[in-house]
Amino acid sequence: MGATDAFPEGAAPVGATPGQPGGLLDVLGVAAVMLDADGRIALWSPQAEQLFGWTAKEALGRPAAKLLVPPEHLDLVLQLFSEVMAGGESWAGVFPVRHKDGSTRLVEFRNMRLLDERGETYALGIATDQSVLRRVERDLALSVRLVAQSPIGLAVLDTHLRFVMVNPALERINDLPADRHIGRHVREALSFLDTEVVVDRMREVLETGRPLLDQFTVGRTAADPHTDRAWSVSYYRLEDPGGRVLGLATSVVDVTEQHSAATEAARARRRLALIADASATIGTTLDVDQTAHELADVIVPELADLAAVDVLDAVLDARRPAALATGGPARFRALAVSAAYATDAVRAADPTGQIASYDTDRLITRCVTDARPVLVAQVAEEDLPHIAADAEGAALLRRAGLHSYLAVPLIARGEVLGALSLYRVRNQVPFDEDDALLAVELAARAAVCIDNARSYQSERRTALTLQRHLMNHRPPQPTAMEIAYRYQPAQAAREVGGDWFDAIPVAGDKTALVVGDVMGSGINAAATMGQLRTTTRALADLDLEPAEVLSHLDHIAAGLDPAFATCLYAVYDPEHGRCRIAVAGHLPPVVLRAGRPPELLDLPTGAPLGVGGVPFEQTTVPLHDGDLLVLYTDGLIETRDQAIDTRLDTLLTVLAEPEGDLEGLCDRLLSALRSEHGHDDVALLIARVRSDGK
Repeated sequence: MGATDAFPEGAAPVGATPGQPGGLLDVLGVAAVMLDADGRIALWSPQAEQLFGWTAKEALGRPAAKLLVPPEHLDLVLQLFSEVMAGGESWAGVFPVRHKDGSTRLVEFRNMRLLDERGETYALGIATDQSVLRRVERDLALSVRLVAQSPIGLAVLDTHLRFVMVNPALERINDLPADRHIGRHVREALSFLDTEVVVDRMREVLETGRPLLDQFTVGRTAADPHTDRAWSVSYYRLEDPGGRVLGLATSVVDVTEQHSAATEAARARRRLALIADASATIGTTLDVDQTAHELADVIVPELADLAAVDVLDAVLDARRPAALATGGPARFRALAVSAAYATDAVRAADPTGQIASYDTDRLITRCVTDARPVLVAQVAEEDLPHIAADAEGAALLRRAGLHSYLAVPLIARGEVLGALSLYRVRNQVPFDEDDALLAVELAARAAVCIDNARSYQSERRTALTLQRHLMNHRPPQPTAMEIAYRYQPAQAAREVGGDWFDAIPVAGDKTALVVGDVMGSGINAAATMGQLRTTTRALADLDLEPAEVLSHLDHIAAGLDPAFATCLYAVYDPEHGRCRIAVAGHLPPVVLRAGRPPELLDLPTGAPLGVGGVPFEQTTVPLHDGDLLVLYTDGLIETRDQAIDTRLDTLLTVLAEPEGDLEGLCDRLLSALRSEHGHDDVALLIARVRSDGK
């Protein structure tokens, strides 16, 4: 490579000014000696003194042959000298020279004839130590070979960051031939990279002299603008032996494969973390809408910029979706929409709660009909009408910059429940098959949770319907008592159905008060409750003692499923002003008397109904005008984080506050004691004695 190759026209080598020495000549230590026509030394350079050992005073004027040549080579040297002086031909070669210290050294010579203005001739000899010259030649040859054959990209730049040299490996790495590098600034030659960062790094090395090693860079070459490539680049400052800055050297290693492997490994770790996160956050409740929101939220922004969850409307009504059976339109109910950032694209999705019917040309319909993912890696203009709900939605997605779309079915236990729709807008990487597999995994987990929630809600509705049917009448107001009551079902779907209460007129103006709790929950518990409640009303008509009633109920409960229940049966007799009470494993009632604190009655607890063969005891409690009897089930006071004694104390504290209105007292008890997310039914019955019958 010549000087014209290394620098633009009219530009001098950077840093070179007249008079500045070059480093290579200093390394070689080139000596100059001039002889006159008689072979005497006429000029003697300082380098000659270093090479041969003779000072200029000792050498000048003396015959060079006798001073420097061993006797056995004297004739040959004189002959060569005569040929150079006579014919004007130069001579080059290696010749042994005698040093002042008596040793002999091999010296590389270049000899030529000189002619001055008077026509006189001289011989100029340029010499250097052969071992030094060979070492420099060897190092240079090795360097050139290493640079040319190295698999590592190598370049040399001047102090203005213009390329002076590039090796073939760097040509291949950058997909640029040498002539597209040489003489060009980094910004011009490497426009496919973030050159500002590269330039800043190079300037830092030039200024400080500290190398920068293994600087990671990612970019796309002009030859392959659609594929990311990665390089590890190191920078070194170049100096001559005198410390003068010559420029910069860079080494470049293509690490695209390692970068791709590391990127894929990181991607796999993120996917595993996403699956773990989904396992922990999806399905925290038995609520379909909440589960759908949890699915959408866990996906954004890790997998998509926008996510929408739509369930087939027929699924929520426990009907087989017509679209799957006939291939016709599908009716969807939008359950959740989540976005990674504020965007109008959200308005392209159906608002939550809305029901929409989509024909078979819609991708979401195709997704649920075929029960397979639908992937549009690169969304084209003609795809938008098949993705958006309508023309306005298509325009919104177009303006937002939607470029990739993925829909996966929500499948649980072999049934398609709906679809999960994913959109990429700002995330410029299109969806691929790996994304589809991950989305299918997440959708499957969520679908099972949605199906469970759907089943629970269906069972809850059934249990509540049955319970309302079995308790479809209001207890009558007895002539000798004023009663108020409340019933609240459990908030959890499967825990509905076991509690009941009743107030039953008995012969002689007496009143039977009943509260019970079937052990277990769900439809079976509601059915058992209905049978026990009906039986209790029939037994009350017989005007039996409370203990006898419980004995009959115990016998009947043993044949039911579930077989166990707690119960409190009390009969108030206004004529004698007394109340006879029997308990089958139930919580004790509370009596409120005027001017006295609430009293938790100490009664024989008894065994629950269904145990069989256990006698029940009854207790007689006096009740007077204005006294209150409070009956309740354990759902009012039992919690998972407080002891039962603490909760009973709280019950008494609330009852100690004056309250003339029984309805208000019921509300106050529920407000103070009932948990917002109660996991059990609550039955509450309050009776006040009215001696005047009013």
